[in-house]
Amino acid sequence: MEDNKKTEVKIEEVLEEQNQQLKQDKYNQYVKEVTPTHNWLLNQARAFWTGGLICVLGQFFINLFQSFGMDKDTAGLYNIICLVFLSVLLTGLQIYQRVAKYAGAGTIVPITGFANSVAAPAIEFKKEGQVFGIGCKIFTIAGPVILYGIVSSWILGVIYYLVTAL
Repeated sequence: MEDNKKTEVKIEEVLEEQNQQLKQDKYNQYVKEVTPTHNWLLNQARAFWTGGLICVLGQFFINLFQSFGMDKDTAGLYNIICLVFLSVLLTGLQIYQRVAKYAGAGTIVPITGFANSVAAPAIEFKKEGQVFGIGCKIFTIAGPVILYGIVSSWILGVIYYLVTAL
């Protein structure tokens, strides 16, 4: 009788182990089905040509403004203004997000990606009002970038000062 109980316990343990294994197999299959696959070579190509296209647009603006008689620095300033304006406009029209989904990192060309990261939360939270929506949420993504950029610039400036002063 005692052997029967031991056998039943062993059978229950084996069945429980098999049940756990089946659950794990089903879970692994589910994860495999829902996990998106990415073609990294295609993603790199999309990012490369899209980022390059944004840079070509920037160079076009510089050349255009220089043809109006502006010096290189002034043309560069107006180029930045145009790229930021276009980025915010396309973000507001919800075109920039579609381009970013297609191109991935190619849209993070510094000035346009930064303008998008400031404009997108402002547009998303505008229904919450000027102060609690736009005012509070506008720097949710760009705020840490600004903070760490300023702090790291200050630290590097102090290091540079100490190195050159000695």
